[in-house]
Amino acid sequence: MAMRIRLARHGAKKKPFYRIVVADVESPRDGRFLENVGTYDPLPDPAKVSLKSDRIKYWMDQGAIPTNTVKSLLKQEGFFAKTM
Repeated sequence: MAMRIRLARHGAKKKPFYRIVVADVESPRDGRFLENVGTYDPLPDPAKVSLKSDRIKYWMDQGAIPTNTVKSLLKQEGFFAKTM
């Protein structure tokens, strides 16, 4: 089963809020997911990101691939510097 670490959109119209989730590649954007591993709120300045880095590392070890957007969020938070 191919897995991705990606964003799932929540929140009201014009007020986005995203959950960072691990999901099967074939499941829809806001559909079924395996685990919630963080949140991303783009509205405050600077944007607010919270991560469960131990769970993200676990899923990446299991073969989950982050999308480009999630990869850039992880880089901004220094995730790759901590784990490498």
